[in-house]
Amino acid sequence: MRQEMEPRSPAISETFASELMMPHQVNNHGHVFGGVILSMVDRIAGVVSMRHAGGPCVTVSFDRVDFKEPIFTGEVVTVKARVNFVGTTSMEIGVRVEAENPMTRVARHTNSCYLTFVAIDANHRPVPVPPLKLETEEDERRFREGKKRRDARIALARELEDT
Repeated sequence: MRQEMEPRSPAISETFASELMMPHQVNNHGHVFGGVILSMVDRIAGVVSMRHAGGPCVTVSFDRVDFKEPIFTGEVVTVKARVNFVGTTSMEIGVRVEAENPMTRVARHTNSCYLTFVAIDANHRPVPVPPLKLETEEDERRFREGKKRRDARIALARELEDT
């Protein structure tokens, strides 16, 4: 049961990965495909969710993703992710994407997004996840904001059901 689960710090599941963007990953404008970036984001956020839950997890949703700037061939993309909020079986993972010119080491924040994952058992049914151990003011702020986003998603879903 969840009550018996030891709370886990968001810091212990925080993950990042970097990848050099190659010519096969760009469109006819020389920009990296959005799908390439979303795939990286989903994989890294998945690692965070499994580390926190201690078991398998599945992607439930991506919140709004806005691409602020294009990413080009030859740039290094770094995806940084951590748990912001934990419900009973779900987790919100916050993700930041940066593109860096490896020669100049100048990095740009290209996009951020939030993903919701649910922990599952062997039968693919949701299972409880450990609560978050909020150790810093930043952890507390992220948790509060994550809860607000979750509440807003639930309220929107209910409103759309009624229409």
